[in-house]
Formats: sequence, structure tokens, C-alpha cells
Amino acid sequence: MKQLQYFLESQAFGVCSNLGEKLGFASSSIRLSFIYLSFLTFGSPVLVYLILAFWLNVRKHLRRERSTVWDV
Repeated sequence: MKQLQYFLESQAFGVCSNLGEKLGFASSSIRLSFIYLSFLTFGSPVLVYLILAFWLNVRKHLRRERSTVWDV
């Protein structure tokens, strides 16, 4: 069970952990809130999660490709 938890936390886009770092909340509480909201609103937060995951992935690629003047 710990291996599954580690895989999901490290490979599932990192949206909840990133939000937790930015907002100062524990990522586990953000995950639980996301799960509860998904059940209450019939899955609409899944769309928000996928949009955030896409945005984080784009930001990561833009930061990686950015170079300085001194790079040749």
C-alpha cells in the first residue's frame, strides 16, 4: 500500500503538493478536500485538477527551456 501511495504522490502531476506548498497547507488535507468535493459536485473538480496539471507541466517546460544571455 505504501508503494501505491508513493507512486500516486510522486507521479500524479504534483498538483496537490504544489498547492500545499504555495498556500501553506498540508497536501494530504488538500487531497481529502479534493476527493470530498469530487463526490459532492459529481466530479467537476477533476476538470480543474487536469487544467492545473496541464498548467504546471507547461510552466515546468517553459522554465527548463529558458536560457540566459551567457548560454551559447
